[in-house]
Amino acid sequence: MAKNQTQVFSDKEVRQRIQRIAWEIYEIHAKENRLILAGISHRGYVLAELIAEKLKEISKLEVVLGELNMDKDHPTESGVSFSLSNEEYRNGSVIVVDDVLNSGKTLIYGVNFFLDVPLKRLTTAVLVDRSHKRYPVKADVKGVSLSTSLKETVEVQIEKEPYGVSLV
Repeated sequence: MAKNQTQVFSDKEVRQRIQRIAWEIYEIHAKENRLILAGISHRGYVLAELIAEKLKEISKLEVVLGELNMDKDHPTESGVSFSLSNEEYRNGSVIVVDDVLNSGKTLIYGVNFFLDVPLKRLTTAVLVDRSHKRYPVKADVKGVSLSTSLKETVEVQIEKEPYGVSLV
């Protein structure tokens, strides 16, 4: 960890929060047979993979994993694409997953992608909710709400072990 970083959550704490997110998703969707986890490219997708593993451990749900791809800085220019076809999630329950909800821009474009296809339910899940939203979107399931200044950056390390969340 760099000198100007403050560890917020250790590996163990990150794993506990992922487990809790999986349980909350399962509680919300307990009557479903199948869930689509749509991880926003990079860390959101990695988080979706980790949640999918936990869901498979704790439930009999069929969990289908897909990746939402977009340029997070310029989603309107690059467009949003999904690794699954419309037919694979039509009339299904979709959970859009990202690592950090900061301004809400990435999450709202991720959610917006699914609005053209009929769904049974659309839910959002994030590991860290910073509550600095500029867009009208919320996390239905979150690992933690973290009060930070606008100048601070939340760094999530879940691509390799040990996992962690730090403030920079």
